[in-house]
Amino acid sequence: MLLMLLAVATGLFMLYDVDLSSSYAIDKRSIRLASMLVVGVSVAYSSIVFQTITGNRILTPSVMGYEAVFVLFQTLIVFIYGDRAFQVIGQQENFLYAVILMLGFSLAIYLLMFTGRKRNMYFLLLVGMVLGTLFMTTSQFLHVLLDPNEFSVVQNFMFVSFAKMNTKLLAIAAATMAVSVAYISVHRRALDVMALGREHAINLGVNYDKMVRNFLLAVALMVSVSTALVGPIIFLGILVCNLTYELFRTRRHAYMLVICSVVACLCLVFGQFLVEHVLDFSTTVSIIINFIGGVYFMYLLWISRKKIT
Repeated sequence: MLLMLLAVATGLFMLYDVDLSSSYAIDKRSIRLASMLVVGVSVAYSSIVFQTITGNRILTPSVMGYEAVFVLFQTLIVFIYGDRAFQVIGQQENFLYAVILMLGFSLAIYLLMFTGRKRNMYFLLLVGMVLGTLFMTTSQFLHVLLDPNEFSVVQNFMFVSFAKMNTKLLAIAAATMAVSVAYISVHRRALDVMALGREHAINLGVNYDKMVRNFLLAVALMVSVSTALVGPIIFLGILVCNLTYELFRTRRHAYMLVICSVVACLCLVFGQFLVEHVLDFSTTVSIIINFIGGVYFMYLLWISRKKIT
């Protein structure tokens, strides 16, 4: 059923209001479609794995501050070079530097938290949240110092955009995503065991600390590449993961990862179709998804509160 809906959404996006004899329009839409599929799969896999490791349905990798690092980096570039920043630093260099910075940030936190005997996952999340808040606050302070033209340049990177996609960057992102997805898929049974909790996983023979470290690195790689490719989507992970949990009661990651990927791709493709052909580019797909995801997040908090009381 989901695959049929995705096929319909894909057909609408590719063929609606387009001259089939125009290869230019088809090629452009194909590139945007491919980028949405790459981002959708990356968000789905990274969010499912992250929630399994943390044992929490309302947490996603965005809590670690990756998006804040990305926005701060783009802000610093414009703050230093002005509105000609991206004439000095090309699109490919910007992508590469952003990925390296986000991966370096995650590695620094993981090495700090997972060296020695103290391995507290919740302390790791707390550090990520605090640093993410610090980086976002710094970005907002620098935004005040920018003139309107420079701020408009930064603002383009604060919202998801599938327009003007660089095919070389898309190929790099797809290859990176494929490597991470392959690793997670091979070790999907370990995720099934780790979902039972740390003690149960260790008793059942899983090298828990090693697997957590490797999974977190795979998550960091996918989030870094997808964010650097199109920009931050904060609430997409929460939305698609919990929709998957509610619609399909299975807890086997072999199914959950695939289903969640289809749901994420469906949300992005249908959302982009609405933005382009219904709303006439008056908003962006990230604003729509973040609004719906934010409302759903509040609903999850309310449900959790009722269960506690």
